[in-house]
Amino acid sequence: MASVNLSPLPLSDRSLRRFAQLFLGLALYGASMALMVRAGMGLDPWDVLHEGLTNRIGLSFGTITAITGAVVLLAWLPLRQMPGIGTVANVVVIALSVDATLAVLPDLHGLPTQVVAMLASVVLNGFACAVYIGARLGPGPRDGLMTGLAARTGWSIRLVRTGIEITVLALGWLLGGTVGIGTVVYALAMGPIVQAFLPSVALRAPTRVQTPS
Repeated sequence: MASVNLSPLPLSDRSLRRFAQLFLGLALYGASMALMVRAGMGLDPWDVLHEGLTNRIGLSFGTITAITGAVVLLAWLPLRQMPGIGTVANVVVIALSVDATLAVLPDLHGLPTQVVAMLASVVLNGFACAVYIGARLGPGPRDGLMTGLAARTGWSIRLVRTGIEITVLALGWLLGGTVGIGTVVYALAMGPIVQAFLPSVALRAPTRVQTPS
């Protein structure tokens, strides 16, 4: 499959479409996180940390998500990363969406229901991730940390991402976050799902028609 250009576009390029796509993707991403929490079969590494902190501190899941995102943004400073509009929106919209969904979605019971919910949450999460990344309005805090560390260290993106996720997963598990089969499914499936959806949702730069001089 051909690579997809995901570098930020100028704000003037199809701004209404891009902002709508950004906020839709972030809202769906937060909803998918909440669905995975209610499935009770394990969370993705960052959400294991979020849940562990929620259990210890007592703030809402969405609030912890926003605080963690803000702390990760501070780590951008020595890496000389520049946040975009999508970066700030990532912190705020996902936090609001996950709390709103958790408020209306009850805990799920029965193994078949939990399995279906877990699988649906992983697919929805991958789709939502592709949608908001495809808007090309700036990476989320955690994505920027990954790319910034890779650029400064010279290590591969895969190595840096693996190291970050193992670290947050271990810390979250120690804090009481839920690790289970859903954690494994997420780790194995997320990359292929995002890659499958990106070509159809990533915005491309408009073709500039050159006029004769």
